[in-house]
Amino acid sequence: MPKFTQTRSTVVNADSAAVHALLNDFHHWSAWSPWEKKDPELKRTFTGAEQGTGAKYAWEGNKQVGTGRMEITGSTPQRVDIDLEFIKPFKASNKTIFELTPAPSGTKLDWTMTGERNFLWNLMGKLFFDKAIAKDFDEGLASIKTLAEN
Repeated sequence: MPKFTQTRSTVVNADSAAVHALLNDFHHWSAWSPWEKKDPELKRTFTGAEQGTGAKYAWEGNKQVGTGRMEITGSTPQRVDIDLEFIKPFKASNKTIFELTPAPSGTKLDWTMTGERNFLWNLMGKLFFDKAIAKDFDEGLASIKTLAEN
């Protein structure tokens, strides 16, 4: 199956610890995740570790956000690795990586999602999904930037 990678980046005028704190704890995601805003009735379940490696988050929402779950599988001050599983409206297993690197004015943050798609979904992704994901990632990065800088 064809593989895909989507990466979006921003520079946050804050130290990496402030940025990392927003990523490493799923309880903070409602403040910045673009999908959290798409369903005011979103049902959230937090299990596992409170934050960092082993923290788990499941959601069930409307047709815009669907149903799925995430688990932080690795966490260092420079990186947060997440296993992401979509259940509805379609099934998919992806990897999400947040990388934090020093920048002259603070922290460069890269948000990457990788996975595999069958040939039909790969075509649909290139035509529609990749643009939508990029827009959502950009919105989320802007929210992280605002929160960390304030």
